Amino acid sequence: MDTITKKVYPVLNMHCAGCANNVEKTVRKLAGVADASVSLASNLLNVAFDEGLVTPGEIRAAVLAAGYDLIVEEDHKAERQEEAQRQRYHSLKQKVIGAWAFAVPLLVLSMALPHAPYTDWAQLVLAVPVLALFGRDFFTGAWKQLQLRRSNMDTLVALSTSIAFLFSLFNTLFPQYWQSHGLEAHVYYEASAVIIAFVLTGKLMEERAKVGTSTAIRKLMGLQPRTARVRRTDKEEDVPIADLRVGDLVVVHPGERVPVDGRVVEGESYVDESMISGEPVAVGKMKDDKILAGTVNQRGALVARATQVGDQTLLAHIIKLVQEAQGSKAPVQRIVDRVTEFFVPAVLAISILTLVLWLLIGGTDALSHALLSAVSVLVIACPCALGLATPTALMVGIGKAADNHILIKDAVALEQMRKVDVAVFDKTGTLTEGAPTVTGWLWALSEQSHYKEVLLAAELKSEHPLAGAIAEALRVDDTEMLPASLDSFESLTGKGVKVTYQGQTYWVGSHKLLNDFHAPVPERMGAMLMEYASEGNGIIYFGRESDLLGAIAVSDPIKATTAEALKQLKAQGVEVCMLTGDGERTAKAVATRLNVDRYMSDAMPDDKADFIRELQLQGKTVAMVGDGINDSQALALADVSVAMGKGTDIAMDVAMVTLMTSDLLLLPKAFQLSRQTVRLINQNLFWAFIYNLIGIPIAAGILYPINGLLLSPMLASAAMAFSSVSVVLNSLSLGRR
Repeated sequence: MDTITKKVYPVLNMHCAGCANNVEKTVRKLAGVADASVSLASNLLNVAFDEGLVTPGEIRAAVLAAGYDLIVEEDHKAERQEEAQRQRYHSLKQKVIGAWAFAVPLLVLSMALPHAPYTDWAQLVLAVPVLALFGRDFFTGAWKQLQLRRSNMDTLVALSTSIAFLFSLFNTLFPQYWQSHGLEAHVYYEASAVIIAFVLTGKLMEERAKVGTSTAIRKLMGLQPRTARVRRTDKEEDVPIADLRVGDLVVVHPGERVPVDGRVVEGESYVDESMISGEPVAVGKMKDDKILAGTVNQRGALVARATQVGDQTLLAHIIKLVQEAQGSKAPVQRIVDRVTEFFVPAVLAISILTLVLWLLIGGTDALSHALLSAVSVLVIACPCALGLATPTALMVGIGKAADNHILIKDAVALEQMRKVDVAVFDKTGTLTEGAPTVTGWLWALSEQSHYKEVLLAAELKSEHPLAGAIAEALRVDDTEMLPASLDSFESLTGKGVKVTYQGQTYWVGSHKLLNDFHAPVPERMGAMLMEYASEGNGIIYFGRESDLLGAIAVSDPIKATTAEALKQLKAQGVEVCMLTGDGERTAKAVATRLNVDRYMSDAMPDDKADFIRELQLQGKTVAMVGDGINDSQALALADVSVAMGKGTDIAMDVAMVTLMTSDLLLLPKAFQLSRQTVRLINQNLFWAFIYNLIGIPIAAGILYPINGLLLSPMLASAAMAFSSVSVVLNSLSLGRR
């Protein structure tokens, strides 16, 4: 499988955790599928497959054969899913109203007129529409699962209601069988009808509650305009987003959302990018500046040439990441999946055992007690609560993170963050603004003009942020300066750059290069350099061969929120460390100002990775926070990798977590959200397990010998419906914290 494609497809017609497991197992068995994961809470299938071996259409065909459906068409996929969910909710609502319309008079007849003439026949007439019309899906679903030798919640509902109905039908048609044995022929039509009415009501409440768990996705999708104004042959026309192509000229008037990622070709304006980058201040845009889909044009009209459209835009990428994360599974969920896989067969076995035991030891009313208890066991056992416990909490947690401009790549990252005891920060661009400025020049020799041209040429070729600051300062100092024509250029990772000019080697970078070339620092410069470093300035050295030509002091201001963010992390019990390529004096000055526990100066990429590894060998769970590119080695090694992002500069594919804004206060928020979400998962699982551990024995009649309590199937169905809804509502409470 060399060409693995990852896709997210909405799944239709799932009712419970057993359904999710069945869809997952069906897709996993297909040749060409590398991995598949189904989330009941989001109704999404995450699948990795080789398109050369299996097509989306074949995947859908297999899912259809299992009794469910997939939306595999790429165009308007979200809208199709939303429409399908809306139709499902409307259909459920009609079924609930219809089921109760027949179940209520049926209940009245059974309770108020149980012995009236023809009451049994009247109850039969009222019960048939409930089972045949409003509860039909339970029976068709159970039949499909039986054909596949599988089971789910439909199996439990279909078995319990059909047993109660068929037993009642026998007693209606042949009452004399029981009367000849001196027993009364009881009927339980109301139980079968009310079970279906309660289960449908629970499903309706569950669907309504689950809508709240996908709020974040709907908000993000709401940022996408439905149409775009395109300039073609000097005319402007509105076209659907799906019809846009790369290269189209898109016109965006004030107050409108940008429909594409592109570059401005006409006009000037300010654009609000807070919904993407998290930065609250509108950004000025002019010719050649980049604009992003979903952002809002505030003032002047802009004309932009589309560079990314549809699902290739940054906004679409963010939506995809959030969907994949919400559909991913935490390690604890995989354990729950194994439990739910055997849950329905286990419940069937307990129900049969209950029936047998009651028949053996039940006394005069053995059959009636046996039947009611066996049916109650089938009804009260609900795999939905177990199946929803983890994914609903994850959906709300990951969605809340996205609302706060924190992108969490998968559920494993969300669960792992709560365990972090050490946070390791790269300095430049993470603790600092990442926008350095030159604060001082020191020259060892007098030939400044000639050397500045070589220095400018070297820094213009370098990609390091400090190089840009030095090049800008040189050009501000002399606007007519032209860079020298270099013979060669070489980047030295973690040290600086080396160039040749007119046969001589020049170098610019950290004091490591100073040592490599054995260049002495003149005594008159030493004291000044120490003073610069002690103030937190970085020192860049510039030399030729073994001669130091000059030194540049560069300041990178510490972010306004850094100190408070580190303070909050320490209050959460997280140790704070800093890694930097700066020299010892500069690193110490910054560490002292920020009250950092440990730091490493002169850190090369290998040194950063070794630092992470050493902490892990001490038994620590380590989070590495960096820019996602220069620190990729350390990020890959860390238990949790966090990338700082600014709009399009997000390293979303590198790190487990991306902070979309430059505000470091998001990091303690992310750790706190991880703890809250995992705590919520544990609460949900506890109550789901306890519900079944307590409910099933009571339904089986374990309390009957003690206090005569038997749980009727009607109460059992109400309890079952409440359990699923309570789990979802508990998960939604996270969104209000």
